[in-house]
Amino acid sequence: MHAMQYELTLPADYDTGIVRARVARVGHLLDDWQGLGVKAYLLRERGVHGSPVSQYAPFYLWNTTEGMNAFLFGGPFQALSDDFGRPAVRQWTGLAYEEGVAAGSPALFAVRRRAPVPDGAVHAEVAREAAEEAGRLARQDGAVLAAAAVDTSRWETVHFSLWEHGTPEADGDLFQVLHLSAPGRSSLPGRRGW
Repeated sequence: MHAMQYELTLPADYDTGIVRARVARVGHLLDDWQGLGVKAYLLRERGVHGSPVSQYAPFYLWNTTEGMNAFLFGGPFQALSDDFGRPAVRQWTGLAYEEGVAAGSPALFAVRRRAPVPDGAVHAEVAREAAEEAGRLARQDGAVLAAAAVDTSRWETVHFSLWEHGTPEADGDLFQVLHLSAPGRSSLPGRRGW
């Protein structure tokens, strides 16, 4: 599993209705994308749920690098780059994925938390703790799914979770889910990914 995200930080007075309309128009295009586990079309708005910025920031869990590369070097990402400018794309290697206790419910909110891996940390312990945290999140009331991954170029972990309600039991940046494409969700590796 590979996790991926890019962020488009929008001007403070930007009409986020434009992003909502775009997702409504094109979100379904990845509903059957080969190699994609999950794409959550995420939006946070300045002043809503404590967000300091307005941001469109889709988050992906990929089953295959071929699917990810076809997206990045094919039409969909090119169209986004043409419309908004080419954003930096963050990538993390998957450590754990778990379906949540509310797995059958629609995902309305997402939480993303990034944290540096401390210098001197034992790598196996970092991976184990990240996987355990994904499991803990998945067991919380309202959790649809939870994942953990690591970027070894920055030594940073990321925890990503989807929720059926706006009061998730997770720390991090809170986003609204505008659409969820999940063609390969059932194929994402369960529990630990190493």
